[in-house]
Amino acid sequence: MRTAMLIGASSGAMALLLAGSPAAAQTNLSTPPGANPAPSAQSPDPQTAPAAPPASDTPTTVPPQDGASGTEGGEIVVTGFRRSLAEGLELKREAIGVRDSIVAEDIGKFPEANVADSLQRIPGVILSRDGASNEGQRISIRGLGSEFTVTTINMAPVRTTSSLDAGGSSRNFNYDVFPSELFGRVDVYKTPLANLEEGGIGGNVDLQTPRPFDSKGRVIRYTAQGNYNTQSKRWGPRGSLLLSDTVGNFGALLGVAYSRTVNERSGFQSTGGYNSSVIGSGGYRTPPGQTRPLVGPFEFQLDLDNPRANFGGLTRAQVANGLLPRFYRVFASDNERERLGLVGSLQYKTDRLDISLDGIYSHLKDIGDEFTWGVAVRNSRTVPGSADPAGRGTNSGIIPLDVKLDQYNNLYGTFGNTSVLTESLYRTSETKFRYGILRASYDVTDAVKLSVQGNLSDSRAYKEGNRILSNMYGVTTTFDPTVNVTYPTITTPGLDPTDPRNYRVPTLGFGRDEEDDKQRNVRAVVDWNMVDDGDRLFALKLGGSYVSTVKEIRRRDGSAIATNRALPGGGTFGSIDVFANMDPFVQFGALRNGGNAGFPSQFATFPRSFVEGTLDAGGANAAAPVQLNGAFRAEEIVSTGFFEVNFKLPLLGSELRGNAGVRYSDTRTVVDNYVTNGRGGFVPANRRGGYDNWLPSASLAFDATRNLTLRASAGQTITRNALSSIAGSTVIGNPFNADVTVGNPDLRPQLATQYDAVAEWYFAPGALLSAGVFKKDITDRPFSFQDFVSFGSLGLSSNVFNALSLGFPSGIIPDDFQIRRTRIINQGELKLKGLEVGYQQNFTFLPKPFDGLGVTSSFTLIDQEGGDFIASTGTRRSISFVPDYSYSITGFYEKGPVSIRGSYNYRAKTGTSFVNVGNDQIAYVAPQGFLDGTVSYRVNDYIELRVDALNITNENVYLYYENPDQPDGNGLSRRDNSFFNGTTISFGIRGKF
Repeated sequence: MRTAMLIGASSGAMALLLAGSPAAAQTNLSTPPGANPAPSAQSPDPQTAPAAPPASDTPTTVPPQDGASGTEGGEIVVTGFRRSLAEGLELKREAIGVRDSIVAEDIGKFPEANVADSLQRIPGVILSRDGASNEGQRISIRGLGSEFTVTTINMAPVRTTSSLDAGGSSRNFNYDVFPSELFGRVDVYKTPLANLEEGGIGGNVDLQTPRPFDSKGRVIRYTAQGNYNTQSKRWGPRGSLLLSDTVGNFGALLGVAYSRTVNERSGFQSTGGYNSSVIGSGGYRTPPGQTRPLVGPFEFQLDLDNPRANFGGLTRAQVANGLLPRFYRVFASDNERERLGLVGSLQYKTDRLDISLDGIYSHLKDIGDEFTWGVAVRNSRTVPGSADPAGRGTNSGIIPLDVKLDQYNNLYGTFGNTSVLTESLYRTSETKFRYGILRASYDVTDAVKLSVQGNLSDSRAYKEGNRILSNMYGVTTTFDPTVNVTYPTITTPGLDPTDPRNYRVPTLGFGRDEEDDKQRNVRAVVDWNMVDDGDRLFALKLGGSYVSTVKEIRRRDGSAIATNRALPGGGTFGSIDVFANMDPFVQFGALRNGGNAGFPSQFATFPRSFVEGTLDAGGANAAAPVQLNGAFRAEEIVSTGFFEVNFKLPLLGSELRGNAGVRYSDTRTVVDNYVTNGRGGFVPANRRGGYDNWLPSASLAFDATRNLTLRASAGQTITRNALSSIAGSTVIGNPFNADVTVGNPDLRPQLATQYDAVAEWYFAPGALLSAGVFKKDITDRPFSFQDFVSFGSLGLSSNVFNALSLGFPSGIIPDDFQIRRTRIINQGELKLKGLEVGYQQNFTFLPKPFDGLGVTSSFTLIDQEGGDFIASTGTRRSISFVPDYSYSITGFYEKGPVSIRGSYNYRAKTGTSFVNVGNDQIAYVAPQGFLDGTVSYRVNDYIELRVDALNITNENVYLYYENPDQPDGNGLSRRDNSFFNGTTISFGIRGKF
């Protein structure tokens, strides 16, 4: 059997396979394809996750062939990225369903610095990056969001929240919590198997930690790097050390990895879309007792009757219907990320028994400084006869003084009576993750194997965001995005933004979100090879698991406490001269302006020492009570049983392999939260719910020839909804918007029926050309149902919102003020059809020195049905919540000691919602393309010099809006959150002893 031969053969056979010589071809073809792999030291479930050939502790060498370069001893060396690709290709070929794998180049030596960065090379896998760190954070498979992907570690389900996302209570898995040095292999399953954890309509990802017997004998591996970000212009260290040794049947492994990076991002921010005065002012005219009309994403009203108003050649109607962003303001942030990771393993292994105790610890901490400065368009109007000062109270209407419209109906120019808001926001966030698993597999007989495992994991994350805001009222500003859409002109003629004495009315917005995840899992599997004579196989797999997941969410707001308590130097925040503590500059230096002198590079800000030290924001948050409206504890208990049949038999002179099974899962939820008592308070509530699912699946793989494999799969799986949508009673998504979301404990999971068909042509050693189609029909999609309710009916206190931003400078929100309420129900369908193409090849047929070249690439095309945006004119446009297409191409060169690799990953635009909120604007995530690269030189076995670069082209990441009745191109003008994150470059060495 081919895999067994590869595992048992000398490392020279693998080198021949990679080299592409005639001898390699004979090795590859000498055994019929499709054999089942030998039991793995890495996976307790070999038929599900066959192991890669174990990494050798010495470079792979073979006698030189024609076209192969040799060492002085007449041998060639095949290691590094090419070897990793070849081992991943073998795993893919041996699978029955559709699966891709990324394998470490050697123990403790993952190909990329981030596991998620590696995964984006797989067809259909799309990476989202955390802009605060420039790292890959989450993945989506075949366009479905990251919440549709289930991630396991060593086949055990885990939950973890990246520190910057604490409080969101989503089901996303954040890869940036872990250093890549903690893992040795990653498997991506795109088709369901009965023994895989349910919940991943997009797919399943299994991360596998290294164990001592992955490499024979003693291994000591190290890395040492320095990271540099081109925007922050600051350095940070990165390093790792892994020790592994085996003595007889015992082995031990310990690894540690540490990194610190400092990244900066800057650009334009509108934080919530675009609206016109005609639409945005509709809510102001709502008679008491009547429901507000659709007013767009925010409310505002231009003061068109002001004597100063000048429409600049436009009509009154044109100006009133022109679109303005919710904010037009400068954004800049600086984030210092520190991460420590530990991995350990103790292993005992004989021919029949394999026992291991494995553990992971990861500590991620982010300290971010964020500054914004610009005009708050939202919630502005002028009441006739107002006696308030300009820009205050009821005299807050913006006056058009000299304005223009672009071809997309965006209003820009000079405006009077605007209110400039500056914000100094200091974030501190932290995640601590602990994981332990005890695994054992025992060959009871040559035909029967028992595998059991139990694991515990614990993830605790918090995020503090402590801001101080202040205003300049009644000022004249100029806004012009036509100069540079990411760095537009935003000026205050005659008023210095760096003078602290120009600011008024400082306010505080302190808050702390906490999210805890605890998981317990027990799993047992029996494999029985009833028939296994080499040519034929009939095997049964029977297993079950128990998973208990507990998630707790808490939020505290220390704003009121910090505003009123006595300060160490005397007085309170409300009585001292706050602006005496303000600096006339951005704390981390002048901002880049994109070549536009009209984009402010400096403005007054408050230092972190004042917010965190003098005002003791952290202490105020700790002293504040938990906000009961959003707090909950939810336990989800899933009991599962599964049964599979695996078979292999000769057919038409070749081999047919198959897998069929069914998975039954019983899900029970226990939710403890708080609901309104109707009298302005909350009382504890307990809700119990549940559902069960039968999930069948079947896959076939037919090796039509020695080099052509055909696959087909069908099955059902589910994705459970976010716990915030299930357990949260009244969730405040953004304190600056008059919106709440009410949880629905009866939400059912989304159910998908999916089909796959793939053809794979292994046309040369280490090469693949594949094409596949897939179809997913998803039902019970969550649907947002919206209505309006009075603020008083929600039982909330005014401090859960920023009352000033809602138009109430007194800080008190009237009971009859209407709040938009969103409830989530099961309604709607989504249908996906797609095409995936993959190509991989080593160009060993080229003349020297070009025979070291190679490429691996993929392309995914997706068509979606199930969501039309309807404009007020009746125009309909289908909105795709997945990118229509994405592609990845990695070119590499490995020859002797030199290795060069470049990867470009691109995804098309993606819609975010088909709901028309009244302004006829469709929100899109813009197309994104990231270029990363690596150059290394191996001096000897002990030292390898290396340079890595992320985001080489400094990609502009942004959202934008389109009107279906206007020509395309709004991405060039109607921007939201348009940022540059800089390039991160790492210089260092790594090696092995």
